[in-house]
Amino acid sequence: MTHVTEPPLVQGGRSAALAAACVRGGVAAGLGLGALAVLVIAAWISSPFLGGGPDDVLHAATGLWLLAHGVDLIRTDTLSGPPAPLGVAPLLLTALPVWLVHRSARDTLAPGTAGRDRPRPSPSGAIASVAGGYLLVTAAVVLYSESGPLPADLVTAGLWPPAVVAGAAGAGVWTALGRPFPGQRWVVLPRAAGLGLVTLLAGGATAAAVSLVRHADRAQAVFLGLAGEWSGRAAVLLLVLALLPNAAVWGAAYGLGPGFALGTGALATPLGLTGDPAVPPFPLLAAVPAEGPGGWLHWTTATVPLAAAVLLGHRVGRSARTWTARDTALTALGAVGACGAAAAALAGAAGGPLGTGRLSAFGPVWWQTGGAVVLWGTCVGVPAALGARAWGRRVPRAERVPAPAAAPDLTTEETGTGAAAGRKLLPGWVRRPAWSRNPSLARVRFRRTGAAVGTPAPGGGSHGAPYADPYGDPFGDTGYEPYDFLPAAWEPTPEPERKTEPEPEPERRAEPRKETGPDPKTDPAPDSGGPGAPEGTGEETKGRTGE
Repeated sequence: MTHVTEPPLVQGGRSAALAAACVRGGVAAGLGLGALAVLVIAAWISSPFLGGGPDDVLHAATGLWLLAHGVDLIRTDTLSGPPAPLGVAPLLLTALPVWLVHRSARDTLAPGTAGRDRPRPSPSGAIASVAGGYLLVTAAVVLYSESGPLPADLVTAGLWPPAVVAGAAGAGVWTALGRPFPGQRWVVLPRAAGLGLVTLLAGGATAAAVSLVRHADRAQAVFLGLAGEWSGRAAVLLLVLALLPNAAVWGAAYGLGPGFALGTGALATPLGLTGDPAVPPFPLLAAVPAEGPGGWLHWTTATVPLAAAVLLGHRVGRSARTWTARDTALTALGAVGACGAAAAALAGAAGGPLGTGRLSAFGPVWWQTGGAVVLWGTCVGVPAALGARAWGRRVPRAERVPAPAAAPDLTTEETGTGAAAGRKLLPGWVRRPAWSRNPSLARVRFRRTGAAVGTPAPGGGSHGAPYADPYGDPFGDTGYEPYDFLPAAWEPTPEPERKTEPEPEPERRAEPRKETGPDPKTDPAPDSGGPGAPEGTGEETKGRTGE
């Protein structure tokens, strides 16, 4: 006898899942680096002046990729001689690695396809594995950049890439788990903060666009002066597009009040431009306001943080109708804090040093921008949340209903069968007799009675011939109702006829029963003495027969 057993299921286990997640992170880093390398190589090939070799082009691509992660680069070939830092990261390029890491972490916890379940790591293991694989490639790129013209700053390389990658991986895992929240307030908090942040950025982008349109001549002159051939202008245009999100952050910081720095000692705010600005020749920097005090157009940018705070508070208050005022205020403060933290992070990434000396401070200051967001939100957002909550909890007044006029009750019969079931009882001035509503019944009535419509038949009362049922229709209408012939509202109601009891008929006296005598033709006379005659005299016989 042979015993057959099923072979054990061979699974990769947890270690294989962690290894696969690490590979996913490394692939995400390679995809981002490869995309930027293709752009740089295409610009180098299309340029009529080929400066350097392929190795220099790859170093430029790796430096641009590190700059997108927040790493400061060191320019060694400067005109002044000493190395100068470059720390302004194009935020549009930063979106590419963030999306790739987010997607890799999300797919790591996704279930298998075609109904096949595969081993998956834990959420914390997925974050660590994806981030670890990505950071291994980042470390290799940092080491490679040290031998080029744009080496990476080791301090910023060890600080910002891990924070960016870990945050993006955590967001991807949270998305894969269905975006869970510990409570109802936590659901409202990020949504309200996101709404406020998007409003700030949209308003800042609008302010930057309006200022750029006003100074379009200066921006065009700077753009044409940077490069004379079409390939160089295309490269400048791509750099301008990559820095558009930076301009939106700068515009938001300008509307918030702190503004942004244009070098050490120069500050641009809605009140005016103070100090001696050091503005490099670049098309986007042509939108910087002119020196001097600001006018009414500059002051209108304050409506951007005002609108953002109101929308944030309204979003919280709309969801806090059943909360207490204390919980509503605390939730609004939490949303304001989250929005301020995000704005501070974006302000720190949108600015940075462009060199040494006066260009060491360029762009918005992160802690001033975040503090201004918190101040606007506390002063405007929290009262707006409480106001929206109070408006949502109001009790609407009862509408005044006019008193019903004296009119017949237009109700529907609940009982009845046949054609009369469910009919409305209308007043007499609306209802008409059945024979007037139906001409066929009128014709039948005319044939039966021989009278015109509306003329009572003789001997039948007011409705024709007498009939047994006093509440039935004499003309065969099954939908007939006794209310059909009620008087109208303006007609006087006839007094009911008094029924007189009939006089009792006199009792008839009982007449004596007359007994008939014998027929003289057939019966023999009593005096005849015939055979069978009773004995006795004639008087006795007369007494027996009656008077």
